[in-house]
Amino acid sequence: MEVDDDRSPRASSINANDIDFDTVNQSRTERQTLRENSTELLVEEIRERSRQTQWQLNYQEAAIYLEEGENNDKFDTHPRDQSALPAYEVAHNRWFHLLDLIAAILVLLVAICERPAIEYFSLPVGIHASLEMLGLLILSLELGIRFKWVGWRAFFKHKRTVIKSCTILFMLIESIVVLVRQTSHFRVTRALRPLFLIHTYYCRGVRRITRQILQSLPPILDMIILLLFFMLIFSIFGYYLFSRNKDDMYFSTLEKSFVNLFILLTTANFPDVMMPSYNQSKFYSIFFIVYLSLELYFLMNLLLAVVYDTFSNLEKTKFQKLLIHKRIGCQHAFKLLVSDQNQHQLHMKHFMGMMKKYHPSKSRRDCYLVFKCLNTSNTGWLSLEEFYGIYDVAGVSWKLKNEDRIWSSSFKHPFNVIFKAFNTLVRFKWFDYVIYLVIGANFLWILIETIRLSAKSVNLANYDFTASWASIVFVCIYSVEVIIKILGKGPMEYFTLGWDVFDFLVTVLSVIGVLGERFENSFYYVIVLRPFRLLRLFKVKKRYRDVLGTLFVLFSKLTSLAIVTILVYYFFAIIGMEMFLNVDLKNCCKNTSVEDFYAYDNNSIFHGYYYLNNFENILASGVTLFELTVVNNWFIIMEGYAVRVSQWTRVYFMLFYIVMMVVMNIIVAFVLESFLFRIQYRRQMKLDDMDDDSVYRVEVSLSEEEVDMCEKPFSILSGHLIQLQAQADQPEPYVYKGERSRTKDDFSIKMYGDEVKTWLLEMEKERTSIIESMKGLRTRQRPNSLNLEQNGVSEQLEVNC
Repeated sequence: MEVDDDRSPRASSINANDIDFDTVNQSRTERQTLRENSTELLVEEIRERSRQTQWQLNYQEAAIYLEEGENNDKFDTHPRDQSALPAYEVAHNRWFHLLDLIAAILVLLVAICERPAIEYFSLPVGIHASLEMLGLLILSLELGIRFKWVGWRAFFKHKRTVIKSCTILFMLIESIVVLVRQTSHFRVTRALRPLFLIHTYYCRGVRRITRQILQSLPPILDMIILLLFFMLIFSIFGYYLFSRNKDDMYFSTLEKSFVNLFILLTTANFPDVMMPSYNQSKFYSIFFIVYLSLELYFLMNLLLAVVYDTFSNLEKTKFQKLLIHKRIGCQHAFKLLVSDQNQHQLHMKHFMGMMKKYHPSKSRRDCYLVFKCLNTSNTGWLSLEEFYGIYDVAGVSWKLKNEDRIWSSSFKHPFNVIFKAFNTLVRFKWFDYVIYLVIGANFLWILIETIRLSAKSVNLANYDFTASWASIVFVCIYSVEVIIKILGKGPMEYFTLGWDVFDFLVTVLSVIGVLGERFENSFYYVIVLRPFRLLRLFKVKKRYRDVLGTLFVLFSKLTSLAIVTILVYYFFAIIGMEMFLNVDLKNCCKNTSVEDFYAYDNNSIFHGYYYLNNFENILASGVTLFELTVVNNWFIIMEGYAVRVSQWTRVYFMLFYIVMMVVMNIIVAFVLESFLFRIQYRRQMKLDDMDDDSVYRVEVSLSEEEVDMCEKPFSILSGHLIQLQAQADQPEPYVYKGERSRTKDDFSIKMYGDEVKTWLLEMEKERTSIIESMKGLRTRQRPNSLNLEQNGVSEQLEVNC
């Protein structure tokens, strides 16, 4: 039977008897060949499209690995397959991050309008409970998306995610109960709301500090236990020593003995606690001197030393782990970008494809400059060792270098000449010395004027603060200096240098102060802005520059620490409101040592006003907790609630003091570590000022062919021009300069250079050993493989027989 074409034949007017069958057979053969060629082309096109699609997926996954390495995200949360990519992209979208942050803040702010609400902010139960449910549902949306992209196994392995899930579930149930009952109940779980803010993307700095505090707890708790142990020993000793004195109410019981010695640790009740026993015998003062010397001056300072040492070690360990984590991310990305034919070198085409996903805002020229900067071997291909530098160069801003040009070079004559003269003037070292001399004279003038007013006991509220000629002259000099610097350096350079921005802000405050003086009595308090001019004297001495430089460097961390402190306040404020909501402290402590502080009588002139330290709403609770943090007379607040509610309420106040003591020690450790790091870095690098090394700079030269290749959008980027230029060894006409601000990690790499090399060598040894062991597993013969083969052969022979 003859096999015809699978397409249906068309009607034809040709007679079958007139057909040349040789021609027909030849035509069939040609059609068959053509069909086979078309099929091959179609298959090849499908394969090529599949390859391109796979490469695009590889580019995206490689970019994700680099982002995970940079953000210190665990690779366990990496998208497990292609279906998880949409959920990953949604979860890492900046708008989704913003929505998550808004929802977390909304849940926190519900405390303002729910019971006990701030006056004028109170909302009906249905409204504030609905707002809380809305915020919780948005937060749970992030959990659902995370579950979609990481899978259930990785989801439940992540402790922070599990804690957040359980907290949201419990709070949703509570919100539903509040909506159904239309009344609020005892809800101490509201204190866990800060967890949602800590979990957000934009609070990752807060999350890292919280993690460091928790990691520092073991040695800190050891010191606190030691501190409390000695306190208990002295409490027992004090009870047996002073309880016989009926006039001494501080040590009448063991409980009072311990509580008063705990208060004595904060020095809030000293020397009151000592005076009854001191009245009985002068030698009893030895007890208190020894106690304070041991507890306050030795153990408390030792606690700070332990916190600093633990924190410093954690900082170095964190830096080491982050450095290794970044390199592992580079390794994962590199494997996805190399081909099977060349597994040790990365082609520029695949590098450019990855950069479109990793830094989509960068131009072709910038991506090519990044590649050439990394390619130190000038081969046109990137090795893994070169690819490790992607984090250093990827964020660099590039511009064409021209050392002879300043920002005003393109201006018309005579403006370019005038602005160039300004540029020369501001870079002249005596220009700064003259300004410092003016600031010193300004300081003497302010000091003399203030002493004169103070000596005459002038009532500042009624004094005419009309701006004097001296104030106007000094401010005019400062303003002229700022204008000259902006015109000479250019706005871009001026407002990117920390000290220049500092000068600008101080000058603006000085101008506001002088203008405020023109408003006479109605605006007299602006006079306090004048001393801000003197802050510029900190630039004169290196030590002062280090102090303020540390402040600038620490600003983001200090902001995170401030947020952590506020969240701790929020936690204890919620608990305090639930415990002490309806407690009235007016006249609460009659016949006690703190009676006068809580006295309230409409007919009396004297009021202690301590009854205002309450927990009636979230803001009042915050003020009360801040007073406890300052520790001046904090025990009076504690005693008021102990008398009115229960003696066990002291546990709340003591626990708050201990927690805040740990947080404050962490803050001090942050400042100490950053300041000492700055000093040591400057000494080790032999720098006069650390700000001189605050910018990371690289230079890359391009030829005309490379520039032309980068500017044409449809030209194919290749690395062969890099090889040609390396062989020609001729200077390229276009030099590009890349700059970015150095981070703490950049300084640490230079600071711990020898240790970094050791860490990387250990990492490479471990990686090599793992690769060798994997190769051994592939090639080694299984113990029972020979027996299995023999059994299989014998069974086959039996079957054949």
